[in-house]
Amino acid sequence: MIRHPAFTIEPWALRERRLDLGVLAQTESVFALSNGHIGLRGNLDEGEPHAEPGTYLNGFYELRPLPYAEAGYGYPESGQTVVNVTNGKVIRLLVEDEPFDLRYGTLHEHERVLDLRAGTLTRNVHWSSPTGTPVRIRSTRLVSFTHRAVAAIRYEVQAVDRPIRVVVQSELVANEMGTPASGDPRAAAPLRSPLIGEENVTSDDGLAIMVHRTRDSGLRLAAGMWHEIDGPDETLAEGRGGDDVSRMTVATRLSPGQTLRVVKLFSYGWSRRRSRPALHDQVAAALAAARLTGWDGLCADQRRFLDAFWDGADVEVEGDDEVQQAVRFGMFHLLQSSARLEKRPIPAKGLTGSGYDGHTFWDTEIFVMPVLTYTYPRAVADALCWRYATLPLARERARQLGLRGAAFPWRTIHGEECSGYWPAGTAAFHVNADIAHAVTQYVDARQDEEFDRDTGLPLLVETARLWCSLGHHDTTGRYRIDGVTGPDEYTAVADNNLYTNLLTQQNLREAAAAAERHPERAAELGVTQEEIRRWRAGAEAMTVPYDERLGVHQQSDDFTRHAPWDFDATGPDKYPLLLHFPYFDLYRRQVVKQADVVLAMHLRPDAFTPEQKARNFAYYEALTVRDSSLSACTQAVIAAEVGHLELAYRYLGEAALMDLDDLEKNTVDGVHMASLAGAWIALVSGFGGMRAVGGRLRFSPCLPSRITRLGFRLRYRGSRLSVSATREATTYRLLEGPPLTLLHHGEEVELGAEEVTRPNPPRHEPDQEVRQPPGREPRPRS
Repeated sequence: MIRHPAFTIEPWALRERRLDLGVLAQTESVFALSNGHIGLRGNLDEGEPHAEPGTYLNGFYELRPLPYAEAGYGYPESGQTVVNVTNGKVIRLLVEDEPFDLRYGTLHEHERVLDLRAGTLTRNVHWSSPTGTPVRIRSTRLVSFTHRAVAAIRYEVQAVDRPIRVVVQSELVANEMGTPASGDPRAAAPLRSPLIGEENVTSDDGLAIMVHRTRDSGLRLAAGMWHEIDGPDETLAEGRGGDDVSRMTVATRLSPGQTLRVVKLFSYGWSRRRSRPALHDQVAAALAAARLTGWDGLCADQRRFLDAFWDGADVEVEGDDEVQQAVRFGMFHLLQSSARLEKRPIPAKGLTGSGYDGHTFWDTEIFVMPVLTYTYPRAVADALCWRYATLPLARERARQLGLRGAAFPWRTIHGEECSGYWPAGTAAFHVNADIAHAVTQYVDARQDEEFDRDTGLPLLVETARLWCSLGHHDTTGRYRIDGVTGPDEYTAVADNNLYTNLLTQQNLREAAAAAERHPERAAELGVTQEEIRRWRAGAEAMTVPYDERLGVHQQSDDFTRHAPWDFDATGPDKYPLLLHFPYFDLYRRQVVKQADVVLAMHLRPDAFTPEQKARNFAYYEALTVRDSSLSACTQAVIAAEVGHLELAYRYLGEAALMDLDDLEKNTVDGVHMASLAGAWIALVSGFGGMRAVGGRLRFSPCLPSRITRLGFRLRYRGSRLSVSATREATTYRLLEGPPLTLLHHGEEVELGAEEVTRPNPPRHEPDQEVRQPPGREPRPRS
């Protein structure tokens, strides 16, 4: 294992027993706190040392030019990059005039704990200054799930064995020095001093508020802080502000065993339209509400919120404590990325780092939303409502490309396309069918008629219109979609990508069905019976590439006739391939970055026979190098379905530990939301065999040898249920809500007040051997 050696394995916490500055960048990401609106990287309280300082607000970005060697029609002119906004985490400490800096003096003890049930990050430190003065420090940090705009820190300093003089400096700091530019295309573009100051005021009661605006995107930001101070009688406190810093300075003398306690509340607000005074007042009001609740109230609210979440989302894994911790860690970060979205997107890195410039991708709809649909569905509605709000921009983009309907961007923050790279960006039109898939899945699970009519239907209609202008019927009557890029970005601008065509087929069918469910709303959108007929005709005639000679589906037309990649000549230091080989060479070879046909089999199981799934999996397993964090969970699901349980178990480990073990060496940029979701997907959809088809949940539990029991909780159609599977049997319990009819290995089960237990059929590893490219095998689980 290459896990950070100081992480302990616990069921409900991530604990770092000692500080290792060599992995500081990774821990800043995994210890990040967020609520979907505010995100705080897990930087040390005193601000230094750090790898990447980071405080983010969902949707707050700056524009930057997108340079091109040669201009081209339809190329986006501006990119969008998430801004590291005003930092409210900083609390500096001086002990007898010496700064508390972990790089100096003696560090006797340093522990950090991310508590997955309390929703807090706690830090305990025992340190002696260079002159030998000891001190104990304890801090607890949270980003509130119940107060959208509020974060808080309780900071405690205790004298140990002698009287000491201490000074605490609590700050708001804007325009921090960022990290230098990186050659890795996954890293964010550097922004230098993106914020222009408009206001910095400190009131008599200790309230400090700073207002800034961005130079080019036209966004305004307010940040404020307030402190509650509990110390000896002669404690002094003074607030000052100027330029890009506001500071509250607290000075006192502590006797041995005596403690100075500072509770810091800080809040944020931003807007494109609201005035400086309005944002100032908004932040002041948020702080007033937090003061009314108090530190203990904020902590109690945090625990109640998480208790309610885990009641419908927990996953239990017996037999692998490491995966048990990892899946809960992943679920916690998914909740943090989405709890208070309020019609904003879920970025690929959440609000844990600046990777991918803070953009949202199709990862959200295909990996994150399926998990949230069955565990925290309000976030899915919010994220899809954000997509709906960007429909005007998507329609405009389609018109620019000479298409009808809506062309949603490959990567964006505000709604405009931010990828200037045609093959792996604009040509990846499947993002539109991915959005439609998420709509279909959410409507099935929630039966939300209002959402279906007012939000889902317009999204389905406009994406269906796009496919009717992108595709065409050929001379044989087959419906083709040419010149697109599917999930596998190592095969670009290909004809009839299987994944794209099958998701498009579903998109067209669901748009027709939704239009017929809501005829009046459809008429308002200009939908005609002739248009519905065209959608259904395109779906029925959809081209599904298949190689009769090999007996496998083709990833795209003629893919199986391409020259194979020379894996034997590709050393382990040449991965990911995108950083070492020209895309031209990748595009014309049989090499797969991330699961493509395999993902299609997961999302459209009805389009394949069991025999086809087994043959397809074996064929593409030998070509898939997993240069993407999105791949392992999908391979786990299908490996489990076709019987390769031990291989699926290894892929589960890779998906679950992507960030805890920093497998792709870029956790510094933030955690991988899709891979964190992938741990749940591999367990629940893979070993639990969960599918939602035709208004019913279907389960086909099958466990690998190491996992002795798998339990999970779901929300579906107003009910909350639990599933508990061993290798011998599965027990279903209805925890609340109306009765459900389930399918257990194809057998109908009526689930009501009484729990139901059914035997699991025996499963055996198939005779067919599968192999991966040399050196790209998933790590064994030990």
